[in-house]
Amino acid sequence: MKTFMAKPAEVEQKWLLVDATDKVVGRLASEIAMRLMGKHRATYTPHVDTGDFIVVINADKVKFTGKKWEQKRYTWYTGYTGLRSESAADRFAKKPEKILEEAVRRMLPKNRLAVKMLSKLKIYCGAEHPHQAQQPEKVDLG
Repeated sequence: MKTFMAKPAEVEQKWLLVDATDKVVGRLASEIAMRLMGKHRATYTPHVDTGDFIVVINADKVKFTGKKWEQKRYTWYTGYTGLRSESAADRFAKKPEKILEEAVRRMLPKNRLAVKMLSKLKIYCGAEHPHQAQQPEKVDLG
């Protein structure tokens, strides 16, 4: 028996359309991360990008469970002393798509391949998206 290793030229990447209306952020993000990595396929290879392109619409209609809108904090380091932070509700008011993008980014591996995987994720707040030419296939995730 030989172990199958996918080659980048052999991988066929599909376009998927996900509607995020009334979906829980963490559950949706974990499904999206699995699809971006390609772990849903039998031909998954860790060092090759075998995942699909994913277009997420209605990202402004996602939800958190419990009191996470007030209690969840996003923190980052600016270079100065101390950390900056904001609540999930504040970040959602400024850029709703960043909530889902950050959740997916943190679920991907921490390497150069993850940058390529994340570039295949397209997130839009409304129901419209500019990827009609790719004919994305509608998938129910989360």
